[in-house]
Amino acid sequence: MICYVGQNEVFEESAETIKRLRGVEINGKQIERVCHHYGEELEEELEQAIIVGEDPIPIEKREQVHYAMADGSMVLTREEKWKEVKLGRIFSARDNVEVSQGHGVITQSHYVAHLGGHEDFLKKFEHYLDCLLNVVFIADGAKWFWNWVEAFYPHAIQILDFFHVKEHLCQYAQLYFKEVDEAKKWINDQTELLLVDKAGEVINNIILLPKSRNKKEKQARDNLIGYYQDNLKRMQYKTFKEKGLLIGSGAIESAHRNIIQQRVKLSGQRWTKEGVQKIINLRMANKSNSWNQVVELTKKAA
Repeated sequence: MICYVGQNEVFEESAETIKRLRGVEINGKQIERVCHHYGEELEEELEQAIIVGEDPIPIEKREQVHYAMADGSMVLTREEKWKEVKLGRIFSARDNVEVSQGHGVITQSHYVAHLGGHEDFLKKFEHYLDCLLNVVFIADGAKWFWNWVEAFYPHAIQILDFFHVKEHLCQYAQLYFKEVDEAKKWINDQTELLLVDKAGEVINNIILLPKSRNKKEKQARDNLIGYYQDNLKRMQYKTFKEKGLLIGSGAIESAHRNIIQQRVKLSGQRWTKEGVQKIINLRMANKSNSWNQVVELTKKAA
């Protein structure tokens, strides 16, 4: 109960919740220590599972199409100020259930998070991916991520998040065009092309725009062209949609808000690097529907 409440609320509020629900007096520091203890044990269990090669995905689900998404967000730490937490989310296409037109709910996900370098994050991510037979990667344009996918999962489908693609397009148009209506029309025209597998034509249209003397615009143009050229094969959105695939990484962005921000990025919070990882471990166990891991750990202690 302490772990569950402590991963859900700040420690001082957790103490009040426990007092109201169970009539037990326990202070926030005690709750912090208990959460850190079991958050560390979850980390050790994962490390051991990676060493022995334990497969975390049930056998009956391994042939299903699975989406794998990853992104980062910043957390304030005591040692290094702002530090990036990399979060990965893996879920089966069958678990993405449409509840209304254009709106779906993901009923089951596996989460992986690491505060620090991408090498250690990828070791954890690979643990969940290596037993899967059909993986679709969706992410933004981070080169380290796509280089890793190319090296270790060369046969997987790779999709550049459509919303990042359009966001970069809009940012450039707002910089280049003086008239808002002209910018909107140009954006709409290019978006239509992107959605029918004509990203190459969009690149040509950017190149053909009359050049200005504005250095900022020139740099933005070069960056946008390079971004699209590097990811051209990942921008076949009509083809992807015809296969029934997602083309956006909204699921990982919502996961950042749900798992990371709602607990460890509250006003005034400043974590030790070890402490924040342990709390995130508990939150991942909860949000991955694997809270039984924590229950079993507490039973062993008893």
